[in-house]
Amino acid sequence: MDFGITLPPSATVWRDAQIAEASGFTHAWFYDSQLLYGDVYACMALVGAHTRALKLGTLVAVPSNRIAPVTATAVATINAIAPGRVILGIGTGGTGRSTMGLSALPVREFASYVRQLRGLLAGEDVLFREGDAERWIRLIHGDRDLGFLNLDDPIEIHVAANGPRALQVAGEFGDGWITPLRGSNALAEGFSAIAAARTQPGLPYATALTAACILRDGETFTSPRVMHCVGPNVVVRAHMAWESARGGGGLGVTDAALAERYGRYIDHYADAKGSAPDRRYLDVHEGHLLYLKPGEEAFVTEKAISSALVGTPAQLLARIRELEAAGVRNLAVQLVGPERRELIEEFGREVISRL
Repeated sequence: MDFGITLPPSATVWRDAQIAEASGFTHAWFYDSQLLYGDVYACMALVGAHTRALKLGTLVAVPSNRIAPVTATAVATINAIAPGRVILGIGTGGTGRSTMGLSALPVREFASYVRQLRGLLAGEDVLFREGDAERWIRLIHGDRDLGFLNLDDPIEIHVAANGPRALQVAGEFGDGWITPLRGSNALAEGFSAIAAARTQPGLPYATALTAACILRDGETFTSPRVMHCVGPNVVVRAHMAWESARGGGGLGVTDAALAERYGRYIDHYADAKGSAPDRRYLDVHEGHLLYLKPGEEAFVTEKAISSALVGTPAQLLARIRELEAAGVRNLAVQLVGPERRELIEEFGREVISRL
């Protein structure tokens, strides 16, 4: 099992990455959400220059944020800084779109974008479309040793997918599959859908995204520290249910009762702030994967916490072995809070070093 640390891009994120590398993490995954965090590629380049072996991946890049040749150039530039250590994780769009009040990118457009990226990163000519215009493009100096880009060391493309059509894209074009942490049955269904669309043998490298927290003496799932560590991750389900109920992204999460409850909460919260009613989606994502807004702890239940990677070291080790047996190759864990660096070291010491 490989372990990744998920990091919101910032100018100081390289320090967290160095600690993660020293603690046994093999990957660092970076969010691409332009209204929430720093620029993903600028921060990945910084981490690449300050680490030695850590693999660097987007989790996940959003196609509508940048045209395909810009994304290809960005990752190929980082590949020149950190040769052979770059992964392009890509999806139809989470908060990169929902914080702008937009739904996920249609899968047809997504597949076309991934196809263009694969061609460009292979040094090929690809057909680029803008409106009614169609033009052939390539990374013109990609095959020359001028120091701009590195296309010699392969850049893997890992596709974030949950629905059937996105899973087909993962099967057709993906070197890897990115998914939220799920049970063995859901993983098996996902692998089966990918295999049906796959033209090469074997299953893709699977990365499961989750929050993590090691329980300390006397702690339970609902202890304040645990809520603080895991709450920002599990409350995202309420955010997505709210979006789905209003015709937004929601990544397929439909829960009418949860959406209604969260709608009452966010209206009260936003009204108290004086936010405009037509911009509630901005308030929903305040603190996204960073902290709980006042009152959001009501949506962090013991059942929700139990779906994350939470338990004693022995319990986590047992669950990790089950996930590995189910086909998961990488656990991308979110560790949040001002003590984040201490939590990274603790996870390395109590979990990674014991596998």
